[in-house]
Amino acid sequence: MPVINSIVNWLNIKRIYNIDLFMKYPFNVQKETFSKLISFASETEWGLKYGYHEDMSIAEFQKSVPIQTYEDVKPYVNRLRKGEQNLTWPTEIKWFAKSSGTTNDKSKFVPVSNESLEDCHFRGGKDALAIYSNNFPETNVLKGKMLILGGSHKINNFSNQSYYGDLSAILIENMPFWATFIRTPSAKIALIPEWEEKLEKLTQHTIGENVTNISGVPSWVLVFMKYILEYTGKNNILEVWPNLELFIHGGVSFPPYKDQFREFIPSEQMKYMETYNASEGFFGIQNDPESNDMLLMLDYGVFYEFIPLENFEDENPKSITIADVELNKNYVILISTNSGLWRYMIGDTIYFTSLFPHKFRISGRTKHFINAFGEEVIIDNAEKALMVACERTGAIVKEYTAAPVFMDNRAKGSHEWLIEFSRKPDDFDLFKQSLDKALQDVNSDYEAKRYKDMNLLPPKVHLVPEGSFYKWFHSKGKLGGQNKMPRLSNDRKYVEEMLSIINS
Repeated sequence: MPVINSIVNWLNIKRIYNIDLFMKYPFNVQKETFSKLISFASETEWGLKYGYHEDMSIAEFQKSVPIQTYEDVKPYVNRLRKGEQNLTWPTEIKWFAKSSGTTNDKSKFVPVSNESLEDCHFRGGKDALAIYSNNFPETNVLKGKMLILGGSHKINNFSNQSYYGDLSAILIENMPFWATFIRTPSAKIALIPEWEEKLEKLTQHTIGENVTNISGVPSWVLVFMKYILEYTGKNNILEVWPNLELFIHGGVSFPPYKDQFREFIPSEQMKYMETYNASEGFFGIQNDPESNDMLLMLDYGVFYEFIPLENFEDENPKSITIADVELNKNYVILISTNSGLWRYMIGDTIYFTSLFPHKFRISGRTKHFINAFGEEVIIDNAEKALMVACERTGAIVKEYTAAPVFMDNRAKGSHEWLIEFSRKPDDFDLFKQSLDKALQDVNSDYEAKRYKDMNLLPPKVHLVPEGSFYKWFHSKGKLGGQNKMPRLSNDRKYVEEMLSIINS
């Protein structure tokens, strides 16, 4: 272990220097990334179709290649899963990250190349530790083990040569041998597909380890920690892992969960670090512990384009590069990657809080919003409003989802919220009023629609029984891993499913 730690520290110092370079010269690094991607893929079926060549300009690329959604690339994915190669990327692709299905029930299978594993996903994980160690030189995080709470994988039903699973499971399956010395539990346990069985085995095999850092989706890590305390009879997690100092999280917004983590881990020394790691790539890392902004990682083999959100619905929306983005403006992200995704719309929206270096926050999703009445409520609005309501009433939100209640001949429209609390509000009526008022404060369109109840009535807020969201996950076969409930929806599909579970 001391030898490994010394090597890792040396590599971290070198890597911090490279990160400083792309922070200072973002467009130069992105232009070099673009050129490498185009050159590398020029002889693929995709590259030949769209005229890729060594001197192709970004403007030519944007004119030639249409914006892609998963439905657009799905025919290529199906062929790759059957064993065809050199379609959108020249090297072998045998791994596919199965989407958690946050937009619909149909699974998405995102191709993951060896280049993406090494130069994007694994580099992102290593960079998170490098940045953390640089921020906290006295850290002991490398003297213990990382606990990774991930998913499972299976051989897909098209070919014995291709495999699929949660991204976290693919990473665990493909980690280098030396990672076994700093990771817990074993891959065999980490990849157990049944959540309840995994929970028990995880607990049994990790409570005796020196866990210094945890990585996972906050909602599922909380379930895991609660199980550990019930299993061990301890009062808090530090009685199980006294040297725990870091939680690396992603997948969902962290503020709604932070108070719960502080209850489970009652230490002012505990650090929290956000990352933006999707099936399609690793995009951002919180590099300043005093700020919730994330640094856009520009040298991972991903070329970024950005569509201003107000132009998103245009027939041919114009995209810009990192050179032309502006502060505090919502953008839809397009990515071209070293897994053969080209001008691919991942569905997230962000806004930049800093330029040079380029830091950002996730503001929502192109499909996860409520805009049934022109109110344009996005996830960022919802999270901020919930935080205000919780602060005013002492509440802690565990899970939530919201959808419109559509107008009819008898009533005006409204929003309907289903909320499961870890700590219920002291005054539920005040919570509802605070949520409504805070939404008006952060969203002028919502405020205008709520004016004197002219277009929108006050939101309907339901305090749902404990475990209701867990039952929804169970009904969908989505326990554990990176699965998450859609927070906002412009239709009532998820709310009706939840109401059915609650009323059954």
